[in-house]
Amino acid sequence: MEIVKRNNGGLSPSAGEEFNGMIKGVSKFFMMVVFLGTIMLWIMMPTLTYRNKWLPYMRLKFGASTYFGSSGTTLFMYMFPMVVVACLGCVYLHFKKRKNPHHIVRETNGGVLSALRKPMLVKGPLGIVSATEIMFLAMFVALLLWSFITYLRNNFATITPRSAAAHGESLWQAKLESAALRIGLIGNICLAFLFLPVARGSSLLPAVGLTSESSIKYHIWLGHMVLAIFTVHGLCYVIYWVSMHETSQMLMWDTKDISNLAGEISLVAGLLMWATAFPAMRRRFFEVFFYTHYLYIVFMLFFVLHVGITFSFIALPGFYIFMVDRFLRFLQSRDNIRVLSARILPSHTIELTFSKNPRLVYSPTSILFVNIPSISKLQWHPFTITSSSKLEPEKLSVVIKSEGKWSTKLYQRLSSSAQIDHLAVSVEGPYGPASTDFLRHEALVMVSGGSGVTPFISVIRDMIATSQNQKCKIPKITLICAFKNSSEISMLDLVLPLSGLQTQLSSDINIKIEAFITREKEPRSESPTEKIKTLWFKPSLSDQPISSILGPNSWLWLGGTLSSSFLIFLIIIGIITRYYIYPIDHNTNKFYSLTSKNIIYILVICVSIMATSSAAMFWNKKNKYGNIENKQVQNVDVPSPTSSPTSCGNNSLREIESSPQESLVQCTNLHYGERPNLTKLLLDVEGSSVGVLVCGPKKMRQNVAEICSSGLAKNLHFESISFSW
Repeated sequence: MEIVKRNNGGLSPSAGEEFNGMIKGVSKFFMMVVFLGTIMLWIMMPTLTYRNKWLPYMRLKFGASTYFGSSGTTLFMYMFPMVVVACLGCVYLHFKKRKNPHHIVRETNGGVLSALRKPMLVKGPLGIVSATEIMFLAMFVALLLWSFITYLRNNFATITPRSAAAHGESLWQAKLESAALRIGLIGNICLAFLFLPVARGSSLLPAVGLTSESSIKYHIWLGHMVLAIFTVHGLCYVIYWVSMHETSQMLMWDTKDISNLAGEISLVAGLLMWATAFPAMRRRFFEVFFYTHYLYIVFMLFFVLHVGITFSFIALPGFYIFMVDRFLRFLQSRDNIRVLSARILPSHTIELTFSKNPRLVYSPTSILFVNIPSISKLQWHPFTITSSSKLEPEKLSVVIKSEGKWSTKLYQRLSSSAQIDHLAVSVEGPYGPASTDFLRHEALVMVSGGSGVTPFISVIRDMIATSQNQKCKIPKITLICAFKNSSEISMLDLVLPLSGLQTQLSSDINIKIEAFITREKEPRSESPTEKIKTLWFKPSLSDQPISSILGPNSWLWLGGTLSSSFLIFLIIIGIITRYYIYPIDHNTNKFYSLTSKNIIYILVICVSIMATSSAAMFWNKKNKYGNIENKQVQNVDVPSPTSSPTSCGNNSLREIESSPQESLVQCTNLHYGERPNLTKLLLDVEGSSVGVLVCGPKKMRQNVAEICSSGLAKNLHFESISFSW
């Protein structure tokens, strides 16, 4: 990697930047140390060394406490370290976003890191995966196999015909029961990581350069593993009970040990989610998939009731982090967001523009989850943000293509002749990469199909803002977009913001747009009805701009929320255990119900998370954002319908106001009746480092990834940003 330093007068970094860099380095180092230590525990868990030496020592240190009892061992050895890692990640990301924008790391050809980022598998059940992803997946599968084989070897060595006969079992039945239990233990490893990829606001994903959108595939992989393993686990026990003529065990709910019935309820809930999560089912019956996935609450609740809270702490760290994120999202979704306008395009596409807090900053390619109660009170849909927080500090826009039932209803409502003065909307997000490093390339190529052009609109707008605010070289931009019909060309009108601000391209921006209309061989005459229609909505006093739920220093507040909620949980549980559960357990005539203990722990976790998250949200809302939000709503000026910008037609782009710079229409080449020759277009791009992004149909994504990994051009760097799964 070549480091290019661009600062005022070539001065060295300030003391503040050196301090930020030191804090980043220290927090990242300790994150790696603690995380690798936790992985080491997972590796050692099935061994005799762990069982005979480590576990007795840990039980002596943590499990003998009168404040946490037997749960203390797994609580402090497995759950506590992951919470520490998440908090350290928050510190790292807080100081990372303060980096000097004038220090740019240029990508170079070759190198081990560059090779690891390239797609390794393009076609197959895993989708497009890089060499790094394959490597970590292989290591994870190796961990599962190692654990299972080691468990079986150590336990089968203790099973003899005599020991089996002592329990009224044959040798194969004893081994089947032992294998069934160990299969369940393997499933817990997958379950420990299952919820981390879907914790959208978690610090763990962006700390390693991932986004919630690109990590969905990891959640899918882990989900298949978890439910496949737990299904085999359950079937093995059913076979064992039938062979032993003990089918009544299936309805057993033991308050002192494992509850079989709770495990079966958890498994049934998991199987229902699994059945509706396959691509064919999910895409055809999205609402069924969406509502069925709420069964994760039943799945996790009865999992805890099945194995007990002591053992659950091994698999709960990821779910705990997810719960904090989920409740913060719930708090954010309670606000009514002010919608400024809606642009209705001829291609059955809508651009919604919201009011935004100026202090909310997000990166290009971020997504926003939108809920419109008048369409559906429960459904939330993710949409790519097309605006740039640098170019439009008080506005945020998303594009919605009319494709499914939900989006079609919204389009019909807004495009109807009925007058709509107000639109009630709730949002969650935005979520995206902590930062983007597009400036490290000499050229950017963005390949899109249909509405897949929307993520790249935010990239272009961000580049426009960067060229105006920072004196650094902007990569040459090539946008290759394929549309079915000429009416969809109007989506290119969204490249420039609706407000009319910054309507001209700077001479520092070198942009070329290659637009392909595949189903029409020639331009058709413009229809007078196919114009872009703009609706302006009236504000309501209850409406608020989109804001970060935890304020401008959201990462530090998230770390504080995680740590304080966990600390409060420890204090409350310590008091309850010491003065209520412990006296009962140590009375020879009584035994505290394991089910009651599990429910108490679950309730305390929920109360701790809700209390700390609500307090953090309330503090930031009243003391940080309150004045800004009220001022924005009170000082709103609603444009008249006649002030909406003029639209482009079907075969031409909007003319930009007269300027010496090259206009957007002059940057665009239209191609009718043909598909883009991606190989030629990508190989023709000049530059020592070319970043390639793609968003569109599956076949298009595969073709672009295959070209970048083929070795035909070493300067092509496939950006591992996923917009579709």
